[in-house]
Amino acid sequence: METGEALDLIGSLVAALKGYTAKLPAVVHLAAMPGGLKPQPEAVTAYEQVVYRFRSQAAASAFKRLSEPLIDSLEAFEAGEILKAVQPLLLALDLLELMQREKTIAVAPAEEGRLRDYRAALHRMMPGKEPELEGAGKGL
Repeated sequence: METGEALDLIGSLVAALKGYTAKLPAVVHLAAMPGGLKPQPEAVTAYEQVVYRFRSQAAASAFKRLSEPLIDSLEAFEAGEILKAVQPLLLALDLLELMQREKTIAVAPAEEGRLRDYRAALHRMMPGKEPELEGAGKGL
C-alpha cells in the first residue's frame, strides 16, 4: 500500500462523515431521540467496506498500525456517535504524520495538502468550532 492509497481510503471515510453530518439537524434533543440519530444501513455498509479494504491492503505494510483507529471510527459511526467517529480519524492522521517524521513512509507535498484538508474537515465537524460570542477572547 502506498501513501496515496491510504489517503484515498481515509478521505472516503472523511467524506462519509461529512455527508452524514450534513444531514443532521443543528440541535438534537436527547429527550426526543434518546438513542441519537444513526446513519442509514447503506452508509454503514459503505463505511465498513472502506475500513475492511484498508485493513486487507495494509496488512503487510507500515500502514497496518492505522487499522485499530479506523475500526474504532467504524464502530462509532455504526452507533451514530459522530464525535467518537471523528477522533480516531484524527488519530490516524496523527499517526501518518508521525510515520512521515520517522521516515517510515514518504509523503509528497500534494499528499501533505490532503492531510491538512482532511484534518480541517474533521475539525469542522467538532462542536465548539465557532465562538458563541462574536469577538470573544479578543480583549478590550
